Amino acid sequence: MKKDKKSMHVQVADGLIRALKAGTAPWLRPWDTKGLPGQRLPYNALSGKRYQGINVLNLLLSGREDPRWLTFKQAEAAGFSIKRGEQGTLIQFVKTAQLVTKRDANGQVVLDDKQRPVREERQLPGTIISNAWVFNAEQIAGIQPLMSLADANQSWDLLGRAEGLLVNSGAVVIHRAGDGAYYDLRNDIITMPAKSQFDAADKYYATLLHELGHWSGHSSRLDRSLFNLPGSPDYAREELRAEIASMLLGDSLRIGHDPGQHSAYVSAWIKLLSDNPMEIYKAATDAEKIASYLLGFEQKRSEVLEADAPKAGFSALPALKSFLTTGDQILYKDKHYQITGHLKQGRIKVLEQDSGNHFIVSRSDKLYNALLESRLGTSLNQKPAARGSKPPAANHIDPVIYTKKR
Repeated sequence: MKKDKKSMHVQVADGLIRALKAGTAPWLRPWDTKGLPGQRLPYNALSGKRYQGINVLNLLLSGREDPRWLTFKQAEAAGFSIKRGEQGTLIQFVKTAQLVTKRDANGQVVLDDKQRPVREERQLPGTIISNAWVFNAEQIAGIQPLMSLADANQSWDLLGRAEGLLVNSGAVVIHRAGDGAYYDLRNDIITMPAKSQFDAADKYYATLLHELGHWSGHSSRLDRSLFNLPGSPDYAREELRAEIASMLLGDSLRIGHDPGQHSAYVSAWIKLLSDNPMEIYKAATDAEKIASYLLGFEQKRSEVLEADAPKAGFSALPALKSFLTTGDQILYKDKHYQITGHLKQGRIKVLEQDSGNHFIVSRSDKLYNALLESRLGTSLNQKPAARGSKPPAANHIDPVIYTKKR
């Protein structure tokens, strides 16, 4: 395989500078949740795992529509073959630790309860960087075409994941009419326009994820330098990290990505990468940390729900589904209900669509459990609720500030 003499971060920085000038940088291109193959970030076709850090950007810069990639050996082992004349794309693995067999003070191998050697992670004295070359599914003969990933019935569930992440993070979000979406470091508050100002709900959450990226940098969280003057290199660095993280989060949560007005930083990013190509490696690494940190709130939420489910009398129900979330539409006793938002302490806002009345319920309320059982089509004490009726179209209600019926 032909090797480029330039370091990978220089290659990626050069490619991004060209893409930024052309308006085609990966995080400047919006994508939605229609299930098209091009919507997902690059991942290994066998393991299903997304590539990390700077590798994501390098593979995106290849311009391939199919997000699946394999090494030559992986393709061969799967019974595929690389098409004649195709060239691989470089990725790198950075190794700072390795798994070794654990030994006791006498040098004997430590075994687990099944008499298997215990392995432990040990830090390496230095960093080891290894190269590999991968091929896109478009370059591979024998691999099946990528099917659409769309599921129209999941759209509100996906947005519910994003809102659940927000609720569990504890971030304070206020809404003001206007075009401003920003994070106020001094007061630790995110300001957003009203949800009704966005032409699509996923664009609202994509913008919110960007601001949560900034919020993660507070000294009590990931502790990044955020006191940066607009127009300064540090300001451009932070915007670059937040925008790449927003793209990664949009992919993980399956809600898409919308660059919004962040293309205003293009010239600053070009200068930043031109002056120091290593900035893209640092930005991609920090973006992964941001995404991992914020996605941790979703995992925490799932663990709490799983722990609480038996207490609420739902031990027979799937743990990850035993809660109501924004966008749920439920038919119960011939009335249509919609969950329109979350409040503190696990309370939710409910709209009775037939009458237009709004009210608030908590997990301890009988109505909450009745609506949940009806949505799941399962009940411990009654027959499943009637299913198949389509509720009226959803009303877009602001998810943080309670809005009364007008």
